[in-house]
Amino acid sequence: MPQQDQVHPQANRDRLIVDSLLKGEPTENALVELARLHLRYNGFPGAREIQQDLKLLFQQWGLTEDVLFAKTREIHAAGRAYKHLRHGEEQQDWS
Repeated sequence: MPQQDQVHPQANRDRLIVDSLLKGEPTENALVELARLHLRYNGFPGAREIQQDLKLLFQQWGLTEDVLFAKTREIHAAGRAYKHLRHGEEQQDWS
């Protein structure tokens, strides 16, 4: 019997982020978000629509996983990731 797809507890919030990414450009913040969501959903047994849209973003932005991770490592190393959240605004939820 096939296993039923799971619903990720952050799927509703993440759907909004993915929709925003699909409408936007590959800015540094967008690349960091794509990498974070890719790590969250890669291999997750569910959230198929989100996974498909993440794959679409890789295609639209001409990225591979290796290229994305290289770019985001550079962004993080330079201290530019989530800079807009450092002044007491929203904190990231990595669950």
